[in-house]
Amino acid sequence: MNTSIEVQVSESSDVDSSDVPSAAQLRAWAEATLKTEAIEGSLCLRVVGEAEGHRLNAEFRGKERATNVLAFPVSSMLAPEQGILGDIAICAPVVCREAAENEAGERHWAHMVVHGVLHLLGHDHQEPVEARHMASCEDAILTKLGFADEQPRI
Repeated sequence: MNTSIEVQVSESSDVDSSDVPSAAQLRAWAEATLKTEAIEGSLCLRVVGEAEGHRLNAEFRGKERATNVLAFPVSSMLAPEQGILGDIAICAPVVCREAAENEAGERHWAHMVVHGVLHLLGHDHQEPVEARHMASCEDAILTKLGFADEQPRI
């Protein structure tokens, strides 16, 4: 099995492609996360605008606002032999605002990709123990990617 990462960038008017890391960079961060977890598979990473992010968050989480990252893991019962991991939606306007507020820049984008991929791999942060473990995994991966752990967690 190989790793296949499709990157899509919405053509929404509120997605400024100059603020979004390149498809190659987004793919590299996702691949690095999969390698750290010793997982191969395919996923789709979609950069969306505010309206699409709001719609997805409302439809799948019952929250009436856009959020920074959503992950949609595929059940292993549905596609085990294909190695399909799922989809990730990253809301560009939200991530750009958060990055600016916290002076996190590219590191925040990398964090959102890593966070989304970890969700596809079964990590969660609903309980304090899970949250600490997931944060530790994120920090280790971001450090391997060359990002210092000096930014506040969002």
